[in-house]
Formats: sequence, C-alpha cells, structure tokens
Amino acid sequence: MQISVVIPLFNEEESLPELAAWIARVMKENNFTYEVLMIDDGSKDKSWLVVERLAAENPNIKGIRFRRNYGKSAALNVGFSHAQGDVVITMDADMQDSPDEIPELYQMVSTQYDLVSGWKQKRFDPITKTVPTKLYNAATRAMTGIQLHDFNCGLKAYKNEVIKSVEVYGEMHRYIPVLAKQAGFGKIGEKVVVHRARQYGVTKFGMERFLYGFLDLLSVYFMTRFSKRPMHIFGGFGVLSFFSGFIIALYLTIAKFAFEQYRMTERPLFYLALLFIVIGVQLFLAGFLGELVARSGSDRNHYDVAKLLNIKE
Repeated sequence: MQISVVIPLFNEEESLPELAAWIARVMKENNFTYEVLMIDDGSKDKSWLVVERLAAENPNIKGIRFRRNYGKSAALNVGFSHAQGDVVITMDADMQDSPDEIPELYQMVSTQYDLVSGWKQKRFDPITKTVPTKLYNAATRAMTGIQLHDFNCGLKAYKNEVIKSVEVYGEMHRYIPVLAKQAGFGKIGEKVVVHRARQYGVTKFGMERFLYGFLDLLSVYFMTRFSKRPMHIFGGFGVLSFFSGFIIALYLTIAKFAFEQYRMTERPLFYLALLFIVIGVQLFLAGFLGELVARSGSDRNHYDVAKLLNIKE
C-alpha cells in the first residue's frame, strides 16, 4: 500500500462526507493504493455514524472510535499504530487542509525526505491565533534547532518507519518532527500548503492550547536531550547543590574554631548549607530514579478503543 491518510476527528459530522469524497478523487486520479484511517476521538455528534456509512461505501476507509475524548495526540498515536502505507499523511477533518496536496507530499517523502511538514504561509485565522502561533513557532525553532515555519500544521507526511519509531502522547503532536529527529530521522522538509477557511463547525482549540504547547515544548526539550540520561541533568545539579552546601558548611566550621566562637545554628548560612545539601541529595536520587524509569518500556496501545472498522489485527 502506498499511502495511509490518518485523520483525527472530534465533532466533524458535516465535513466528513465531502472530505472522504475529495480524498477518494485525488487517489483515483493518481492511481494510488491507499487507506483512510478516521479516528473518532469521542465525538458527541453523529460523526461515528457518518464514519460507519463511509466505511460501508468505501472499503479503503477504516474507522476507530474512542469511548471518550483523549485528545489529538492519542488519536494520531493509535492511527499510526494501524497505518500500513509506505507514506503516512496526517490531516485535520475540518476541511482546512487540502487533499490536493497529497501527491506532492507523497513524492517528496518517497524520493527525498523522512518527513515533510506543511507550512500555512497564508492563514485564514484571526490575529489572536496567528500572532501567538508565530511566537510559539519562533521559540520552538530556537529551542530545537529544527527550522520549520509551522510546527502546528496538521498536514504532514512521514515515511512509515518514522511514525512507527515515535510515540505521541499528551499534546506532543506538535512536536513529531522533534521526536523524529531524536529517533534518527534527520531529513525533514517543508512544503507551503493551502490553508482553507473553515466551512463547517467551530474550532476545537482555545487559547489554553498555547499554554499547554509551551509546557510541552519544555517537556520535549528535556526529553530530546536527557530522556536517555536523566542522571546527567538531575545528578549534575544535585552534585553542584551538594558541593555548594558542603563548602558553606566547611567555611562555617573553620571560622568557628579559627576566628571566632559562636553557635553555628545562629548563622543563617548554616541553614542555607543544610538546604543545599538536602536539595543536592534529592536531585541525585531523582536522577537515579529517572535512570530506572528510562529503562522501562511503555505501552503505546493502552487507549480504550470502542470499535474498529475494516481493520485486521
């Protein structure tokens, strides 16, 4: 199979028929063998009924339904685990991503890149969304060293081996290029894509996503540098803190007997030394526990999946 299209969705019953027909038309015109994985992330409307109907009409369409809303990252993660195509393309279900981009994305990944990220150079979003997005993208470029203009674009293409090598959780779908680079896939490209105005429904993301995005950026920054060696950061700060406390305590001891007589407990520096020593020990233990956790596996398929359509295990 050449292409797997993974589409996470939440309350998108109106756009799904048109999107499915558009994808099918593009695939037919280019003679692609394909599958479309629609991941219903606990929709409250009739989205799953639409997916069932579409799957019955087109065997290339496959559906997965969550019993409750887990978030976009969880939907992508499960979709990735079931994707069989040589190239895996992700897009949003709200019709703001154009399926006409699929052939060129497929060509770029097939011939040159490990993954290609879309860049919505011209956006149809309010300024309250575009300005924070630009700031967020600039911070991400600075912290990760990956020169992409639009990390948050849902339209991306990957080699199958890329998405099988990363685990997406929390709100990490924005940072799949970073996770892929960490896994050894350094050929990351970018393509200017069409951003269409929303035709159906309303956005499912509020301003809180920028706060969560920044916190996730700090998480992925730490994970990409220290996930396999947590002792290097925790142990390093722990040793520094413990050594600082030890030096202060040594100074107080020498000063007490060599220069003046006083009670150590009367000096504020004594308590500062104790604080540094205790923090140093705790950080060192945190690094040690982190090393143990880093060596334990994680199950990427622990989500509560309610139903599968047209998927053979």
